[in-house]
Amino acid sequence: MVKKYKILIVEDDIDERRIYQEVFKSSNFDIDLATNGEEGLEKVRGGGYSVILLDIMMPKVDGITFLTELQNNPPQKENGPVFLLTNLSNNELIQKALNLGAKECLLKTDYTPSQLVEKVKKSLHLI
Repeated sequence: MVKKYKILIVEDDIDERRIYQEVFKSSNFDIDLATNGEEGLEKVRGGGYSVILLDIMMPKVDGITFLTELQNNPPQKENGPVFLLTNLSNNELIQKALNLGAKECLLKTDYTPSQLVEKVKKSLHLI
């Protein structure tokens, strides 16, 4: 049986969320969506995600608070790496997120959706 990899996309922009959902689904990933950081935290507490794609600037709970909460209250079932997706180039904010456990910060403008899928596949050793 082929293992299904599950990705949580925490993104408040509906268009970006839809694009990421489609491109990952077409690459045979199971997708779970959260429209803000608060909803993302509720979902991530259950654990079991292969990868989490996290926007930094979101309503209710931003990416930094999300990472802080995740670090302070880890889920019972482990999650895979967190990749930050952002348009910010604020080095101080990015460094803070990396210090809180994010694997890498990816500028949205530097990656097409298909390149993002390739990046995730490489991190999961699928290619």
